[in-house]
Amino acid sequence: MELRLRQFRPRIGPHEHRVVQPGQPLRHTSLRDPAPYGTLLGDHDGLSRLAGLFSFAAYSRHTIVHVPLRESVPPDEGCGELVDLVVAHQEAGLRPSKWPELRRSLGRGTPLTVRTDEARTERHARAWEERPYARGQLRHTTHARTYFLIGDRDVLATAATHFAYAAGWGPREKGVVKGRSAFMTSLSSELLPYPHGSRCPEVAICFKPYAPYAQFKRPGH
Repeated sequence: MELRLRQFRPRIGPHEHRVVQPGQPLRHTSLRDPAPYGTLLGDHDGLSRLAGLFSFAAYSRHTIVHVPLRESVPPDEGCGELVDLVVAHQEAGLRPSKWPELRRSLGRGTPLTVRTDEARTERHARAWEERPYARGQLRHTTHARTYFLIGDRDVLATAATHFAYAAGWGPREKGVVKGRSAFMTSLSSELLPYPHGSRCPEVAICFKPYAPYAQFKRPGH
């Protein structure tokens, strides 16, 4: 998959960071703060590009992927605060508490085009699924109206396949031609549990075409 991005090289003190954003906003994709249960609602374009962005983050160990979803068209369903999304490999060394300062330093950025390898992503996602014990999970937290997902290669690749599945099969669900959202999958076992045995975190991934719905046709119709 080809991704058109913007690349930033902000510096905080002696350290330079690499941050990328989608070249164009994901206008019809939104994320409700997962505390503890969140909803990510997206159309085919948004879910497809999120699949690519998670895949890119899995193999770009020192890059921070910032998806400014608060700039998207507000969804007409769901509850909870709308938040941005930041995805990073654990080796990027990102501390959520430092993100506001980093975000303020982004500047204008430069264009960047990258390609992702779907076969490689699927291979590493299968490796994660086949390793039920001692496998990495995504650290997650909300800070400064931003939801952070930080983990190793295989779990980020697994998350990428969830978004790819939702993008590919969401348009085939009944009712979406009438503007209804369709639950497709979720991030749950990929997320680190909350401490003290409280409720397990989950982010539901749902497909929904954008209005006017007359423009949307299910595949094969």
